[in-house]
Order: sequence, then C-alpha cells, then structure tokens
Amino acid sequence: MSKDFFEALMERRSDYGISSQEVVPYEKLREVIDFGVKHTPTAFNSQGGRVALLLGEHHDKLWDITLEQLRKIVPADKFEETNKKIQSFKAGFGTILFFDDESVVKGLQESFPIFKDNFPTWAQQANGMLQLVIWTGLRQIGYGASLQHYNELIEDAVRESFSIEPSWKMVAQMPFGKPGTEMKEKAFEPVDKRIVVYK
Repeated sequence: MSKDFFEALMERRSDYGISSQEVVPYEKLREVIDFGVKHTPTAFNSQGGRVALLLGEHHDKLWDITLEQLRKIVPADKFEETNKKIQSFKAGFGTILFFDDESVVKGLQESFPIFKDNFPTWAQQANGMLQLVIWTGLRQIGYGASLQHYNELIEDAVRESFSIEPSWKMVAQMPFGKPGTEMKEKAFEPVDKRIVVYK
C-alpha cells in the first residue's frame, strides 16, 4: 500500500463547513465515483451497491425534501437548529446517495440458500466500504464531505422525486463541497487496546 493511500485515509474527515464552489471538473468527480463503484469489493462479486449523484437543483431538492419531512416530526421550538443543520448540507456542491439493490441480495439468497441470512449483512458491509472509498476519494481531489442517515424519513419521497428503482434500498447520504474549515486533530484510543496478535 502506498503512502498516498494512508495519507488519504488520514485526511478523510466529517466536514460540515462545505460550500457550493466547484473544486475539480465534473469528469474528475465522476472518476472517483466510478472507481469506487467498480472496484470496491463485494461478497460473491455481487456488485449490489448503487449510487445516485445529485448536483445543482437536484442536490437542493434533496435537502428541501429532507427539511419538509423533518418539519413533520421535529418540535417547533427545536426546528431552527434542525434547519441550520440541513442548510449546511444544502450549502454544498452536491450529494451522493448510496443504495443497496435488494434484487441482487434476493438473487444470491435464492442461488446460495445456505448463506441466505448472511447476504443482507454482507451487502451492508460492502456498501460501507463503498462509502469509505468514495469519501476518501472526494477528499483526495479536494472536496470535504460527511455521512448522513435520513433513510426511512426521506426514502419514499426521494424514490418518487428522482425515479429511483423500487429495488434500491437507501443506505446513506453524503453531502460534499469545498471544505470551509481547517482539518481538526482527531483523538485516538491506543491501538494496543484494540488489536490482539497471536504469532
């Protein structure tokens, strides 16, 4: 593994101070997303991860949908704080939506019934790796991002608004944009407490 790989992982952070300024050409952004979708490993090479890239008015629409859904459940005296949080995501350049194609999972369950109960877990694990690959890639090309989970709250409205396939199950949302704050130092537990070695 190259030094660049480790550096990219270390520089990946949750960045909430993003702006809508374009950092790299669209083609470079697509390179990162395409690479992640193509090369992130999946159980049985199932390739069930799905991504929707929302830019411009589509990105704005997503966070408008989210805000309206939150308005239904957040108490009025708490809503201003919620609104500020959503506006910070909307202030970014775009959002990546992550999905799992449940038709892929069901197909694997039918083909390999002995592993039936494992495939949903393995799909989630693969999607987590996909999120990390793309998140790290975004940071490497100059974008900051964070990972959000408004899944059940917005999934139906998003599916209808963006014509998302019925079999695509929403997993996460990743708003991204030009970072507006310096990367903060991160606290770490000693690795010796987290790793055991037998040799």
